[in-house]
Amino acid sequence: MARRLSFVFAQFENEGGQAMAKPYRLPDFKKVYPEAKNEIIAVLKISERKMQYQEYDLKNEQIVIDMEKQTVTVIPSREDSYERMKEADVQFRDEGPGPEEQAILRMEIEQLYSAILCLSEDDRYLIVQLYFEERTERCLAKELGCSQNAVNKRRQNILKRLRHLMENF
Repeated sequence: MARRLSFVFAQFENEGGQAMAKPYRLPDFKKVYPEAKNEIIAVLKISERKMQYQEYDLKNEQIVIDMEKQTVTVIPSREDSYERMKEADVQFRDEGPGPEEQAILRMEIEQLYSAILCLSEDDRYLIVQLYFEERTERCLAKELGCSQNAVNKRRQNILKRLRHLMENF
């Protein structure tokens, strides 16, 4: 084990101290593109390092070597399988509506309440009983002393008025 550690430390020092999951050197872009300006070479190096990071560092575990303490720390990969995460009972992000959709919904609800307040007392009572108290048309018809069909027609007329009121808000 000590022999393996000394080999790892030596390899780490040879690579200039840059810890990567897979020892992969940046190409010498100055040799590959001798006519390129230094700014372009710098951009090429940055983009190559980003690609290496995506290809190797995220997908593979990383070994961090502390030369002073003579320790090796293994960092597991950040790419994980769905099955393993389900087994570990990892919580996933809610697929519910985002903040924009919630704000729009809140505005529409406020609009609806304002439109309901514009209705007459009798119409408001009917809508509140049907949609907020979840009573049936038949039950309301008995209470109001009319047929279920009359309550249904009245409800449809009120809903048309509500749509019209909401369009004008």
